[in-house]
Amino acid sequence: MIELHSSPTPNGQKVMIMLEETGLEWKHFDVNIRLGEQFRPEFLRLSPNNRIPAILDTDGPGGAPYSMMESGAILFYLGEKTGKFLPQDARKRYDAMQWLMFQMAGVGPMFGQANHFNNYAKESIQYAKDRYNNESIRLYRVLDNQLAKNPWVAGDEYTIADMAIYPWTKGHKDRGVDEAGYPGFMRWFKAMEARPAVQRNNKLADEIRARMAKAAEGKAPIDMFNTQDNAQRLSRATGH
Repeated sequence: MIELHSSPTPNGQKVMIMLEETGLEWKHFDVNIRLGEQFRPEFLRLSPNNRIPAILDTDGPGGAPYSMMESGAILFYLGEKTGKFLPQDARKRYDAMQWLMFQMAGVGPMFGQANHFNNYAKESIQYAKDRYNNESIRLYRVLDNQLAKNPWVAGDEYTIADMAIYPWTKGHKDRGVDEAGYPGFMRWFKAMEARPAVQRNNKLADEIRARMAKAAEGKAPIDMFNTQDNAQRLSRATGH
């Protein structure tokens, strides 16, 4: 069984989609990052970087339990474990890896920073907003260009690259991304949302958010955007 220790953020949903697509037996273990649960010792044993998601495969390599952090690495691991959504053909496999890295190095960080400075920064910094919003739009254009020529992000096969990118693009309407300007992207986005596993993920994500919100009632949140506080919490949790 796969234990997914996570929250239904875009990075968490990537793995949820993969688990639903593969049909592996799995269970979600809620980690409320707003309450600082990512600094608990039991979570840090799975994810020393105190980031969600993390998995524990109770039947890992050699039949022994095996844990992993980093969502992209987890997708690759699950693809190899199941033989699904990671092409066997060398060229197609490298294409999938390129676009997975595109998400990890570009879409995730840039969309995340844009969201932070648009919605959570304690002061409005126009330079930061412009930098990350403009880069986010550029990345949508890269996706649209690619998807104008290919049915899926990495080519003619649905892969872990599609699963990695999709959750990050749910807010495309807020950026003015529509069918008129981004027809390739929008065709792909609709194809993603038509997949039963993606639909199950979206339903599960809502259910998990509601469950976590109820469990958090009456508890004080941390300032999870305070990087100095995060460093101090990690130091206290690890004794270093």
